[in-house]
Amino acid sequence: MAMILFLVFSLFLQGALGDIVCEELPVGMCTFSIASSGKRCLLETQTPSSNGGTEAAYQCKTSEVVVKNMPEWIESEECISACGVDRYSVGKISSDSLIEPQFTSKLCAPACYQNCPNVVDLYYNLALAEGTSLPELCKIEQTNPRRAMIQISSSGSASGPVSAAAFGPASTESLACSPASI
Repeated sequence: MAMILFLVFSLFLQGALGDIVCEELPVGMCTFSIASSGKRCLLETQTPSSNGGTEAAYQCKTSEVVVKNMPEWIESEECISACGVDRYSVGKISSDSLIEPQFTSKLCAPACYQNCPNVVDLYYNLALAEGTSLPELCKIEQTNPRRAMIQISSSGSASGPVSAAAFGPASTESLACSPASI
């Protein structure tokens, strides 16, 4: 009996403490928020047919991106402004903005970089996915903003097509030493 009361009380207490659920957040607080589950919230466009209206509407959804050590986070308006991000960004946030010098200078400025761990964590991971590191990018940004843009643009994560000849032998002589020729 005590165990049942404990479980019921735990569920009641969890709801009373106000867990953050992305689907329950207002549209204006969705992007750059993290649910109690540790997953990032994502603003999506709802098609007119799915919401019964004639205009597209927005809806906050839970993404599959998990953030460690930052559950229940709603980014402050100060950080949104300091970092130069848009609270109404729809869909997954991409690394494209990292090649914009104006954005990178705001992201790397102390007002953002030292005070807004959620935004910095997001773009840190996006920079890693592009084959560079945000601290390195910010260091370059302080000394040579144009080089920072080139660094992320040429990170090589989106390399072009490779010709089939690149994987073939350089000459027929090299085949003589291969295991298949013995």
